[in-house]
Amino acid sequence: MPEGVYSQPGSGARFDWGPAGAAELARVCSVLVVVDVLSFSTAVDVAVSRGIRVHPFPWSDQAPDYANRLGAAVAVGRRQTSAAQPWSLSPAALQSAPLVDQLVLPSPNGATICSAAASTGVPVVAACLRNAPAVARWLHAHGHGTPTSAVGVIAAGELWPDGTLRPCVEDLLGAAAVLDGLSMLGSPLSVEAAVSLAALAAVRNVAAAVRRCVSGQELIQRGYAEDVRLAAQSGTSHTVPIMTNGESFAPA
Repeated sequence: MPEGVYSQPGSGARFDWGPAGAAELARVCSVLVVVDVLSFSTAVDVAVSRGIRVHPFPWSDQAPDYANRLGAAVAVGRRQTSAAQPWSLSPAALQSAPLVDQLVLPSPNGATICSAAASTGVPVVAACLRNAPAVARWLHAHGHGTPTSAVGVIAAGELWPDGTLRPCVEDLLGAAAVLDGLSMLGSPLSVEAAVSLAALAAVRNVAAAVRRCVSGQELIQRGYAEDVRLAAQSGTSHTVPIMTNGESFAPA
């Protein structure tokens, strides 16, 4: 399909926000990278690193039925965990929860974007601060990040109470970390992607920024400081979760 101006044509690594940005870049990019640092992408990284196949699913009451059809476990809200259902969107909980073969992981942002993008047939990678360098290296090693095999990096963002997109610091920094890695490996960046690097360069301490930003403070005040601590770690994971079958994330 011909590239329009909104697809940032001519560049090897591109950047946009939310579901609309993902839909636009999925039309023309060879692979889509979705970044939802707090907490979907971080949770996927933790789970896939433990050998769990993760099925993203839009946040809804239909997730348990979907999990039953798959024969998979289902993640519940952070405050709804129990001995019978210890899996949630909490990366800290997923580090210690019992191992399962498959997990349905609902979320209103990252999972929703991944599910929609996968329906287009484009491969989808889940990236966060923890695995951003590994994701960039994998993309480069597989020939992505060129104008003819472009990478679309999507900052998922959060939602305002009225359902509109709230751009957020943690996803901007996570996306920029992937784009920075691609740039260092020679990928030509779109203007939008290059501007995101300016934000990363302006932050002296990424972990502190994630802790102090709105989303980080929101989780800390709710009692989930450990989730924020894990999500704020940079370059600690070598896992590249990829969804190529339109259904689930597994190691690349």
